[in-house]
Amino acid sequence: MNVCVFCGSSSGNGTAYVNAAKELAICLVKTNSSLIYGGAKIGLMGILADEVMHYGGTVIGVIPEFLMALEVGHAGISKLEIVGTMHERKRRMAELADAFIALPGGWGTLDELAEILTWKQLKLIHEPIGLLNINSFFDSLLLQMQKMRDEGFLKKEYLAEMKIADKPQHLLTLLGVNNP
Repeated sequence: MNVCVFCGSSSGNGTAYVNAAKELAICLVKTNSSLIYGGAKIGLMGILADEVMHYGGTVIGVIPEFLMALEVGHAGISKLEIVGTMHERKRRMAELADAFIALPGGWGTLDELAEILTWKQLKLIHEPIGLLNINSFFDSLLLQMQKMRDEGFLKKEYLAEMKIADKPQHLLTLLGVNNP
């Protein structure tokens, strides 16, 4: 199974986010799942990719040319695909994915999550989507999504489809990514 993970190009404050990325990496390898991600060697992205590689897993990164030119592309992974634009990056990651997970991150992570949720709502994709809610990071976003639902802008079934957990193994189980 290919699991696409959206996450930060920084590591965040404290150790909880780094530890969660490392734990997710171990869980992915234990379930024989390949990591699909944004291709960077920095932040949570780099930590996650490094850990999957360290434990013998497969990592496929997808990165736009301009980020490669900034020397943030990860050369030490199984495969690094270089695309022209950020949109092509998201499209390619979606093509490769059997499931999606968002870890904490910034604008890029939020953009990727919003786009993939929109694609699921429009039935452009059918794969499961989950949030790894470390340190209650996504609580405010989830409240906003509930407000969108309560005010009639988001059907309740769309919000209910998203899986949420604070432990990597639990989230993978909710997404149907199980031990072989």
